[in-house]
Amino acid sequence: MALFVIIRTSIFGTLPFMIPDSLIVTFPNQTASLISVGSLAELPARIAATDLPVQRPTLVVIGGAKYLSDDDLQRVRSLFTESLAPIAQRFNAVVVDGGTNAGVMRLMGQARAELRATFPLVGVSPKRLVILPNQSSSAEDAAPLEPHHTHFFLVPGDHWGAESEWMASIASAIAQDAPSITILINGGDVTWRDAEENIKTGRSLIVIGETGRTADILAAAVQGQATHDRALQLAQSGQVRLVSLSEGSTALTRIIEEIFKTEA
Repeated sequence: MALFVIIRTSIFGTLPFMIPDSLIVTFPNQTASLISVGSLAELPARIAATDLPVQRPTLVVIGGAKYLSDDDLQRVRSLFTESLAPIAQRFNAVVVDGGTNAGVMRLMGQARAELRATFPLVGVSPKRLVILPNQSSSAEDAAPLEPHHTHFFLVPGDHWGAESEWMASIASAIAQDAPSITILINGGDVTWRDAEENIKTGRSLIVIGETGRTADILAAAVQGQATHDRALQLAQSGQVRLVSLSEGSTALTRIIEEIFKTEA
């Protein structure tokens, strides 16, 4: 492994440094592996150098949790604690998301911790926009890492959305021939690109309707009420399925089980 010298430049902000190929970061209740990658061609070797399992069912979680009412946020949280985290644990799956301490990524981390689950939880973020533990950043839209994730891939980019292709590619490199699914909840502008990149891989996309924003626009397209070009293109892929929030965790669990068991 190459040796990197700590320097005072501005990659991460007020206490920045050059990132080695991999290191361990410490959170209050656990440690996590941090892997820095520079090209997609590196991914197989970089994943193989970690303790991440491959040929495992994989869940990709995209979207957000903005503008939800308190009741709807609680119902969304239940999807994580009653469906996504338990099913990941039961199928020995790997979960991949954006890795920062916000929205669905925070809900995924909290659900894993609440269930004391052991499945790998992998975050993928642009390296110039994350805030490491005990560090800070001068970037206006930088975000801290979610403290219950087990692995983080820091990828090239200085804007949110730069990680979209990487997230889809990392999930595919982990899953390989095992089944993989993308779950879309709520979400904003970046979520469109996340969805498109995952569809390109051939991965099924489950949209949780009634959660607002991107999810509801795409749900309308799936139901034949398209008014949005990107939503229409995704719906026409034949890879998008819809579960409404009112159907709850039982319906989401059923459809994930169906895909995992059929494609296994």
